[in-house]
Amino acid sequence: MNINLTLIGQSIAFAIFVWFCVKYVWPPITEAMNARQKKIADGLSAADRASLDLELAQEKAAQELRAAKEEAAALIEQANKRASQIVEDSKSEARTEGQKLIDQAHAEIEQERVKARDALRAEVAALAVAGAEKILEKSVDANAHSEMLDKLAAEL
Repeated sequence: MNINLTLIGQSIAFAIFVWFCVKYVWPPITEAMNARQKKIADGLSAADRASLDLELAQEKAAQELRAAKEEAAALIEQANKRASQIVEDSKSEARTEGQKLIDQAHAEIEQERVKARDALRAEVAALAVAGAEKILEKSVDANAHSEMLDKLAAEL
């Protein structure tokens, strides 16, 4: 009877222990396990969202990089066109300025030629008067005969 009573006592103690564990120990443990499982699930879903966001950000960065490269290429092309236009404008301006200088030089040459011709006429007239004086051996009055001298100079 000793064994039977001991066995029954142990069975009752074990049943009370199981009931106590089920009532007071097991709920906090299962609650902690559920909270931990939820936290792990949330972390995994956040990691999935983060990897998806990373892929989207990388794709967006690649698109912006392509757009920036295209814009830079367009700006470089525009700068090259502008530089070419500036060079052409400068060439045109230099040609215009050169032609203006040539025209001025021609005008100055023509003016000098006219001055030289007038000076030469005056000298020829003076020589003609001097020659006529020598031939006639008398003095010819230049003031009195200036009209005749002007006409003679115009004919030369």
